[in-house]
Amino acid sequence: MGYVKERVAYLKGLFAGMNIDESTNEGKLFKEIIEVLGDIADSVSDIEEVQEHLEEQVDTIDEDLGEVERLLYDDCDCGYEDDELIAEIQCPHCHEIVELTEDMLDTEEDSFKCTACGKDIIVEWDCDCDECSDECDEI
Repeated sequence: MGYVKERVAYLKGLFAGMNIDESTNEGKLFKEIIEVLGDIADSVSDIEEVQEHLEEQVDTIDEDLGEVERLLYDDCDCGYEDDELIAEIQCPHCHEIVELTEDMLDTEEDSFKCTACGKDIIVEWDCDCDECSDECDEI
């Protein structure tokens, strides 16, 4: 973190060791340049400290968010899979196994069409779970 400050300190020492007359135009210019570099080095040091602090905060937030995601998604025994499969139901009409997906339930009705015979299958929602939300109901 102090690399820039070390370099500016080296330039100050080099300037002092060269015995440059500070009353000349060149001496005044070099002295002012080194002072400006010192101010820049201080600013860079402050920015690095703030950056480290922000990195720590972001890491903490990331860990907290990971915990929230774990609580929301890993602990939910919803039956959802990657393809939004909710359940497999046997059609009462044709006795074929129908994969019930979220898309099939996007209507206002409590029924959906069997993919094999096309007849309506009525869905009765029943959940005894105290912690289930609307997104995590069991069939």
